[in-house]
Amino acid sequence: MPIYHKLGSFPQKRHTIFEKPKGGYYYEQLFGTEGFNGHSSLLYQVHRPTQVKEIITSYSAAPKIAIDKNIKSLLLKGFQVKPADDFLDSRKSMLVNSDCIIGLAAPRHSVKNYFYKNADADEMIFIHKGKGTLRTFMGNIPFEYGDYLIIPRGMIYQIEFDTTENRLFYVESYSPFYTPKRYKSSSGQLLEHSPFCERDYKLPQDLETHDEKGDFLIKIKKEGMIHEIVYATHPFDVVGWDGYNFPYGFSIHNFEPITGRVHQPPPVHQTFETAAFVVCSFVPRLFDYHPKAIPAPYNHSNIDSDEVLYYVDGDFMSRNNIEQGHITLHPKGIPHGPAPGAMERSIGQKETQELAVMVDTFRPLMVTEDAMVVDDGKYYKSWVE
Repeated sequence: MPIYHKLGSFPQKRHTIFEKPKGGYYYEQLFGTEGFNGHSSLLYQVHRPTQVKEIITSYSAAPKIAIDKNIKSLLLKGFQVKPADDFLDSRKSMLVNSDCIIGLAAPRHSVKNYFYKNADADEMIFIHKGKGTLRTFMGNIPFEYGDYLIIPRGMIYQIEFDTTENRLFYVESYSPFYTPKRYKSSSGQLLEHSPFCERDYKLPQDLETHDEKGDFLIKIKKEGMIHEIVYATHPFDVVGWDGYNFPYGFSIHNFEPITGRVHQPPPVHQTFETAAFVVCSFVPRLFDYHPKAIPAPYNHSNIDSDEVLYYVDGDFMSRNNIEQGHITLHPKGIPHGPAPGAMERSIGQKETQELAVMVDTFRPLMVTEDAMVVDDGKYYKSWVE
């Protein structure tokens, strides 16, 4: 996260004593990445954050793979993923590789009786349906339809829904999410040609500080396992922090599209990047304005990446029979392009109202058993005239 942010109270000088009003000291914690070389924040907590009372159980959360070497284009009917009461139980991995897990979730209820920490991966959660608050030990972020929530690894959080019908598209990444380099100056400021700016970010607010002792359950994901651990103090006991490593939100509706006289390639839609994949936002926009422009994308070969598209809303002009919540996978090795008739339909059109999220991975994706449950089974033949 390239923005400095702060909440609450902390000493003027780092690594110096910070006294409590009624005596004693607050405890400092460095919340950092890449050893001591990446983005970090300094947190000040009421209690030592190291007090493990018990490790209750550990169990596997690893995805079950159905196809490990896939060449078939797939269409997954995401809204057929069944809702579940619990947030973690609702998460279903669809596509995975050694860099990321791409999945869907339909949780009915908020996380209230435990806290969650993903120690393996940074998380990107896209809110397709639902509204609520991401509660973290670094502050709270209200969210609604169309929001991306970026949650750095190691973040302790709960997610609180104001709704019972919730649909989430998520990516767990083993490398951090960054703003694309070409949008930023050498010092990290977003430049004038960027399709969004710092004003668009939803930063943490309303820092909760709980001075409580007891038994507090934290579910920690590490190396594909969920470990249920009891801590002696409330995890949300931070009185203040500052730095560059924290959760934040960004609405897809604040992405300003880049258009041109002829069809623009997918990189103009890029929103986030990691060392292993990119995330793009397709939003309502004017079509190309060359008098002979073809708005539909040209056929292209996926030589270096697998392409995943999650369809959010509107009529996606390059496909036929696409509905909300569908996921398409176009694997590397075979070309793909607009569905039959889509190119012809697009000629002369002036705008699109489509809304979609794309993830392009540089390594091939494996297909899970949960994905095969919602696979339509015939999408790979949809280009045959």
